[in-house]
Amino acid sequence: MTRPPRHRLVPTKVAALAAGVSEATIRKWVSRGKITRYGSPGRSEFDIDELTQLALRRQG
Repeated sequence: MTRPPRHRLVPTKVAALAAGVSEATIRKWVSRGKITRYGSPGRSEFDIDELTQLALRRQG
């Protein structure tokens, strides 16, 4: 999988706010393969578009 453009990547805290869940839930989703983690060790980043799609699927 190719890395999304830099402007679409957000840190864990912002990812949690965007998806309406806790940071712990974001980490669980990564471990379960629901979302892709980007970044370097100690700095997780997530694709805001991927999070939006996941949040919309959860709602409806």
